[in-house]
Amino acid sequence: MIPQDLPDNESAPHRPTTTERGSFTLAHCPCGWSGPARRSRERARTDASSHTSPSATTTG
Repeated sequence: MIPQDLPDNESAPHRPTTTERGSFTLAHCPCGWSGPARRSRERARTDASSHTSPSATTTG
């Protein structure tokens, strides 16, 4: 995806997915957020889950 095709953060839905790259798994979201590369798929899924939880979002 080229940078100008990225959705703006406020209108993008938060539906993170995981992608494997070699021996690493990354969580990423259409809003532009991405988690760290993890060797554990479960940790990447936890990162994605944490991104969508209400306590992970901040207002201000």
